[in-house]
Amino acid sequence: MTAVVEAFRSVVGTNPVVMGLVGGLVIAGLNLLGASLVFVWKNPSQRGLDGALGFAAGVMLAAAFTSLIVPGIEEYAGGDPVPVLVGLALGVLFLDQADRLVPHAHYLLTGERRTDAADPGESVPGVDDERLAPVVLFILAITLHNMPEGLAVGVGFGAVAQATDPAAAEAALAQAISLMLAIGIQNVPEGLAVSVAAINAGLDRRFYAVVAGLRSGIVELPLVLLGVLAVALVEPLLPYAMGFAAGAMLFVISDEIVPETHVRGNERIATLGTMLGVVVMLYLDVSLG
Repeated sequence: MTAVVEAFRSVVGTNPVVMGLVGGLVIAGLNLLGASLVFVWKNPSQRGLDGALGFAAGVMLAAAFTSLIVPGIEEYAGGDPVPVLVGLALGVLFLDQADRLVPHAHYLLTGERRTDAADPGESVPGVDDERLAPVVLFILAITLHNMPEGLAVGVGFGAVAQATDPAAAEAALAQAISLMLAIGIQNVPEGLAVSVAAINAGLDRRFYAVVAGLRSGIVELPLVLLGVLAVALVEPLLPYAMGFAAGAMLFVISDEIVPETHVRGNERIATLGTMLGVVVMLYLDVSLG
């Protein structure tokens, strides 16, 4: 048992719902920390932001496999990949359809007008056209992308309740904590990037820092609890839920984060950030496992 796992259990207890709630508070708090960095790092360069978002993508990429897909197949589906892969496909499909309801973050981050590939005759307004509506849509877009993160943490802690023996419970808790830390760490640069974009759209720094924290908590906490309760109440759902959360996270990485960090000539620093994120997540997974 690692010191981190033991300390977490001694402070939080063994109730998976309480552990999930604490996990949700941690990732929401780190999102708020990232959003609040605009008070000390008032004018971050685009290069720095792209590198930080690349780091977030690397953490999420590794976490999707080490904490969701692999344990979902090996430990909770008896080596059968089908339930996890079905869940993964559903997660991708859900994010693909939900993403159509809000504009891509790129349009709102850059303030450009782009032609929607789905409708060549329709242009998408950026932040410089009408300030209020794009800011609201931007927050909705980022909120949508916070959903799989909260769900993933909830599913991770829900897996603890399904462990059949103390050793399995300890391993599941270690994976849940590493996933919580990974999501929390990547929430810091994400929170900063969102704050910068909102400030560029005209929102006050102090106001948006508070809004960012509330938004993250309002979205991620219920989904954490949903993930815990769904898995705890319906044991066969676990590998599907793990695949769903992983698929949603992978969709966000491929559809949003990677393209957005490669369109302004900063692809090298973004790629290095991604590699660093993968290394950090792998280290967390090994050290806690």
